Amino acid sequence: MFPPRLRRPTHFLLSPKTRMNLQNKKFPWHIVVFLAPAVIIYSMFSALPLLDTLRLGFYTSNDAGVHSFVGLANYHTILFDSDWSKAFWNAMLNNVKFFAIHMLLQNPIGLLLATLFSLKGLRGARTYRTLIFLPTLLSVVIIGFIWQLILSPLWGVGEGLMTHVGLGDYFAPWLGQESTALLTLGLVSVWQYVGIPMMLIYAALLAVPEEVLEAAYAEGASSFRIFWQIKLPLILPTLGLVTILTFVANFNAFDLIYSVKGALAGPNYTTDILGTFFYRTFFGYQAQIGSPTMGAAVATLMFLVILLGVASYFYFVQRKLTRYEL
Repeated sequence: MFPPRLRRPTHFLLSPKTRMNLQNKKFPWHIVVFLAPAVIIYSMFSALPLLDTLRLGFYTSNDAGVHSFVGLANYHTILFDSDWSKAFWNAMLNNVKFFAIHMLLQNPIGLLLATLFSLKGLRGARTYRTLIFLPTLLSVVIIGFIWQLILSPLWGVGEGLMTHVGLGDYFAPWLGQESTALLTLGLVSVWQYVGIPMMLIYAALLAVPEEVLEAAYAEGASSFRIFWQIKLPLILPTLGLVTILTFVANFNAFDLIYSVKGALAGPNYTTDILGTFFYRTFFGYQAQIGSPTMGAAVATLMFLVILLGVASYFYFVQRKLTRYEL
């Protein structure tokens, strides 16, 4: 044994060839060069604004625009002050309803369509897939404007089309009624974005090994049983991914509500979600004066809600799916 100060360096225990390789190994500058643009752009336009928003939520500003630190006062005002909390919790509840509409309609319809298109011998499958996916490529503003024209009780074609098929008595100004406005906008959003879960699930179904399916058919299993006992368990990770993408997209939603109902999200704030509530708080609208610090607090709460949802998914769902795969 060598004394501590006289102990041999560990690299002398390596073979000459290994020591030569370590000496000739250079720092991978090419990796830094290729990653630098993405890291710089992401930091400038995503990470730094997010950090500054989190910081700004702890401040308030006076009429002169001078910021002063107030800690959690802005969050306490939004969550518990009667002038703010009612609007915030109304927007939160509407956002939950908006997400529920997509979970109950969009994703099951996407699963059904993907299952149909994955069947062999279906004529026109490519055409149908293209037509269903096409609305996702259009601007949300255009989609909102078109559906506003269709459903208008004054000059829309919706009432005429329903009358033509004998359903004219059921037509109503759905976008103008408090009880149906949010549901109508949710259905419009489902119509536009159902192609995304359809294509993701369709790709997962195509990845199911053919050998497993052929073996199941050889054993006499029906198509229904093969779907529930073989295909569905194998695409559970994709269904989980679709769920979390739907959650994030819905709690970040803004443009469809704004393009159809404006920043006030009428009638009587029944279509108000966190995105429109944040817009009015930060920029102001009509009689409401904008406050960047309060808007930053609202944005931070939105970020925490999304973060909590994603973390819950990874902790309670993704971990079980990983164990199932193993």
